[in-house]
Amino acid sequence: MIEAFVVHRNLLFTVAYEMLGSAADAEDVLQETWLRWAEVDPDQVRDERAYLVRITTRLSLNRLRTMKRRKEAYVGPWLPEPLLTAPDVAEDVELAESVSMALMLVLETLAPTERAVFVLREVFEVGYDEIAEAVGKSPAAVRQIAHRARRHVDARRPREVVSARETRAVLESFQRALAGQDLQGLLDLLAPDVVLLSDGGGVKQAALRPVTGAAKVSRFIVGGIAKAAVALSSAPVTVNGNPALALHVDGLFDGVMAVRVEGGRIAGLYYVRNPEKLTRVESETPLTLR
Repeated sequence: MIEAFVVHRNLLFTVAYEMLGSAADAEDVLQETWLRWAEVDPDQVRDERAYLVRITTRLSLNRLRTMKRRKEAYVGPWLPEPLLTAPDVAEDVELAESVSMALMLVLETLAPTERAVFVLREVFEVGYDEIAEAVGKSPAAVRQIAHRARRHVDARRPREVVSARETRAVLESFQRALAGQDLQGLLDLLAPDVVLLSDGGGVKQAALRPVTGAAKVSRFIVGGIAKAAVALSSAPVTVNGNPALALHVDGLFDGVMAVRVEGGRIAGLYYVRNPEKLTRVESETPLTLR
């Protein structure tokens, strides 16, 4: 029983994380999954992977409905908890896209059951019958939900999939502009309709609404640094399967900046400052200043 859980642990964590957008909650779901799995009679289990996925999905759905109430009372924009991933994950374009900050935000617009069906079917290619058991629906209903969810996501997901190399190159230019508080340099890098979302969770200062447009976003960034009169530095990390930046203020870790690149420019900026969402990033990697 222990071996089966260990073998499938990474899969179960990813299922829970993509459903919840929170690594901390995904870990809690995994602990609950293990407790339930430990009580199962192995002779009654035909497919260990399917059984474990079913437990994880049901627990995630229950937690997702609870989290919805928490998010409704959240201060400012809510962003997924950044998930550190190995650099080579960024080379797997499909996997990187499935956990990207941009797609995770699209998944937030789905109803809980739609999200579960989409994640299981589109990301992990789980069969309709298996999904039906996990979400408590008929296979026919699951097919309809999958079609509806796919259409919803396709209409809102990023228009192009960008390679890790291109994202990295854009980020390096962004780092230089940031370090020099170069307003024109930022303007040149940002798409005209760029959107900046910053998540402070009511604990750290952040914009309470999305900042839209290259001029507004550039002024917001440069003006914010100047007003705070701080030394800002950054280090490259790989977050949610994509190159990103860990930002430091006066030498102390402050947050994670993820980006969405389209047409060689930054179309989306996602800055997570909420300390509750940064404990894993801060503890799991040496954030070398550059």
